[in-house]
Amino acid sequence: MLLELIIVLVLLVLAFKSLKILRPYEKGVVERLGKYQRTVESGLVVIIPFIEAIKKVDMREQVVDVPPQEVITKDNTVVVVDCVIFYEVVDPFNAVYNVVDFYQAITKLAQTNLRNIIGDLELDQTLTSREMINTQLREVLDEATDKWGTRVVRVEIQRIEPPGDIVEAMSKQMKAERMKRAAILEAEGYKQSEIKRAEGDKQAAILEAEGKAEAIKKVADANKYQEIAIAEGQAKAILSVFRAMHEGDPTNDIIALKYLEALEKVADGRATKILLPVEATGILGSIAGISEMLSDTSRGSEKTSKKSEPSEAEKKPLSQEFPEKQ
Repeated sequence: MLLELIIVLVLLVLAFKSLKILRPYEKGVVERLGKYQRTVESGLVVIIPFIEAIKKVDMREQVVDVPPQEVITKDNTVVVVDCVIFYEVVDPFNAVYNVVDFYQAITKLAQTNLRNIIGDLELDQTLTSREMINTQLREVLDEATDKWGTRVVRVEIQRIEPPGDIVEAMSKQMKAERMKRAAILEAEGYKQSEIKRAEGDKQAAILEAEGKAEAIKKVADANKYQEIAIAEGQAKAILSVFRAMHEGDPTNDIIALKYLEALEKVADGRATKILLPVEATGILGSIAGISEMLSDTSRGSEKTSKKSEPSEAEKKPLSQEFPEKQ
């Protein structure tokens, strides 16, 4: 019974040693008597106990935090830089047999290449070119770790810290730059406001001038229409008078009287000279005849009045003309 129990225990130990379980994110490298035999996938793996051994390799993406280090820039400024490296194993064989301590190897490699990359940049470029530094460092590390069976997925610069006095100077510079931009923006805003105001005044003046011009034009048109209407009315009145005069067949005496009435109105003004049309010369004779007739009439009336008055001889009393007889 004891022997059988021992045999059962040995079989259990052999079974335990020969059966290995690999998780989904793991792969295994099997060695037989210290020599590489094969690479196995995840799941249940059977090996020969005490003859074969298996080394598990994690295939997940992993992180390496590179310790901070001091780096001198191209313009002799010391900055403190640290970064983070993300990598994953793509070949378990190379990852196991081509590098002893992958963590230490990639850390030293990243620090060395950071010195090389930042040493070619000035401080301002270093602070503003993080993406470029990340890209260059990733390419260098990926190429160097290719034989280690790993792939560098990405590199991120965590911190670039210049000295305290440089930080203070940069703060003052940024403050001055912001104040400059604020002054420029304020001046630009004032300029734009003045331009807009001038344009508004210009448009207002133009509209006002156009309004005045339109008003003057309207007034002129109204005066024009008024003058035209008055002239047309006067023309119609003169035409009516002319027709009436010709239809009535007036004599020269009547026309002469009308001229006299017109001359009376003209004489009321300040004119010292009166110009008569040539056509009026035929009527002047009638006017002269009327004036002579009027003068003759006035003379006859004067004579009649003189005849009606008694003479001095007639005014003497009869007693003087015929004295009494004694």
